[in-house]
Amino acid sequence: MPQPNQHPNARVRQLWHLLEPLHAVLYYAPESFAEADALGYGTDERWPSYFAWRVAPLGAAGRERVTATFHSFSPEMVGRYVPAAWDIAAPEAVLAARRRAVDRAYRSILGARVDGPELAEAAALTRRAAQSSAPYPAGCPLAAANAALPWPDEPHQVLWQAATVLREHRGDGHLTALREAGLDPVESLVSFAAVGAAAPETFASRGWTGKEWSAACQRLAERGLLKEDGTATESGRALRQTVEDRTDELAAEPWRALVAHDIDRLAELLGDPWLTVVGSGLLPGENTLGIGKI
Repeated sequence: MPQPNQHPNARVRQLWHLLEPLHAVLYYAPESFAEADALGYGTDERWPSYFAWRVAPLGAAGRERVTATFHSFSPEMVGRYVPAAWDIAAPEAVLAARRRAVDRAYRSILGARVDGPELAEAAALTRRAAQSSAPYPAGCPLAAANAALPWPDEPHQVLWQAATVLREHRGDGHLTALREAGLDPVESLVSFAAVGAAAPETFASRGWTGKEWSAACQRLAERGLLKEDGTATESGRALRQTVEDRTDELAAEPWRALVAHDIDRLAELLGDPWLTVVGSGLLPGENTLGIGKI
């Protein structure tokens, strides 16, 4: 189980590390692919359903809005899936299938624990944090869209939705931090790879071409942020640390709804489902979020 360090927002980062896998099962669980297939989405790869699942709270959003909101995906990649996703199924149908997918996946992974008192307690605490900042501001489009959805009754569904609101709120804030640092989408990925968050090959999933990646490397090198071998300079590492600290700072706001004892208790409660999800083998060992690396 991830442990907090001495950073002022260490608990915020630890809770993100604990909740992120609980959210991410949607994109990898067999039950999710079954629901996506029933809607008519291709399931040979995860991207058709990924874009549908994640964008649906925004409604029938187009390529430009999704590109800006997701930030790290190339416009060409986004354009392969959006707005074509809504020709296959309406956002309302996708949201209904998403809820079924989460229900089935959680029941498969966690078994009888989905109906246990510990998970219900974790769900209530996480929901309290997720709802504390609602309505979310315009700069938090994905958090706002997910927070505006009707809340389910079942605790495991509540936990997933609250985890999703909070991780999207963190992601929205992360984009703010990247823009403040003067990093465009592909530079954001290059600079993250340069500090060892993940191998450059892992970031290839975002659809940028080799030429675009190389051009971003050149721009960062000219700013004194990247060495010739592709690793970060001291200034590059400092800039990325500033981005991470700013992200933690912005992500802390919803958690202020919980007192220290509640946060400690939530971290304890999330340990078992986190271990189960991580141990399930569903999630990739290396990810573009840098979890476990930074």
